[in-house]
Amino acid sequence: MTRIPIDPDSIRRLAAVLVETGLTEIEIAEKDSRIRVVRGAAPGEMVLAAAPAAVAAAAPAAPAPAAVDDPSSHPGAINSPMVGVAYLAPEPGAANFVVVGQQVAAGQTVLLIEAMKTFNQIKAPKAGTVTRILVENSAPVEYGEVLMILE
Repeated sequence: MTRIPIDPDSIRRLAAVLVETGLTEIEIAEKDSRIRVVRGAAPGEMVLAAAPAAVAAAAPAAPAPAAVDDPSSHPGAINSPMVGVAYLAPEPGAANFVVVGQQVAAGQTVLLIEAMKTFNQIKAPKAGTVTRILVENSAPVEYGEVLMILE
């Protein structure tokens, strides 16, 4: 099998299209190769498959299961603006910035994302109540991934 050149920026753009449109799968085929990005059942989970078109054509397309509770379509979703590692507290052993059920003000820091050794504050875009926290402390996050829900 020959190695297919993969452009990481193209993959990121395809993943962003999935998040923006709510699609669960997108595929681009060119000559004898293809790139397919599939969003799994877990929030923010992405699966990437690259294979020669001859092999891909032999595989039947399976219907994607419909998401029962898609947090990305929630109007109070707070999405990750970058790829990095999410931290729910300002330092190890400290209390979390927010907990489920807590009222937050617009502009209040709700978590940190470390990217390239820089800690970036993620702030609440509006006032509300934290109803769901969808990431774990020290977990890697992707661009556009839903981090928490405000109502």
